[in-house]
Amino acid sequence: MSRDSVNLQQDLSDYANRYPGDFHASACLSFLTKASLPFHREHAEGHFTGSAWLVDASGARVLLTHHRKLNRWLQLGGHADGDSDLSAVALREAEEESGISGLSVERDIFDVDRHWIPERYNEPGHWHYDVRYVVRAGANDTFAVSDESLELAWVSIEAIATANDTDESLRRMAKKWLEREANSF
Repeated sequence: MSRDSVNLQQDLSDYANRYPGDFHASACLSFLTKASLPFHREHAEGHFTGSAWLVDASGARVLLTHHRKLNRWLQLGGHADGDSDLSAVALREAEEESGISGLSVERDIFDVDRHWIPERYNEPGHWHYDVRYVVRAGANDTFAVSDESLELAWVSIEAIATANDTDESLRRMAKKWLEREANSF
């Protein structure tokens, strides 16, 4: 196992201890220890991805993408493509997909999610083991839509947490964020 893989294993264990009983954390840990190439999209069963909970300077809004391939509103993120430093993957993807410079990433895992990606064209269905990090925008939060998105939007985190039609994963992250912010004072 690479040094980054060992670090990820420890970080996932720490996360699992903070959120006991979280199925997604258990699934990610199990996959990391069993998969031969967990950071490569060629791994048929699935692979790790890194995502960004990209918050504005106020901490009240998150930047979401209307994902071109999945046609859903999601957090920014993407494939590791062999990189086992998933916080670096999350930062890179946030920069590429938002066009915002001067972003910073927090080292601790914010959230994890294991989700199925359906078959598409010549790519069979597979699992994404998504590790999510808080990425912060500075004073500049002007974004540019990339080829991967239909559109981008800054969305109120409070609205995501309370909306009935919000994706479960986004709602979970919004609630985590609001709880974290409330406990930081």
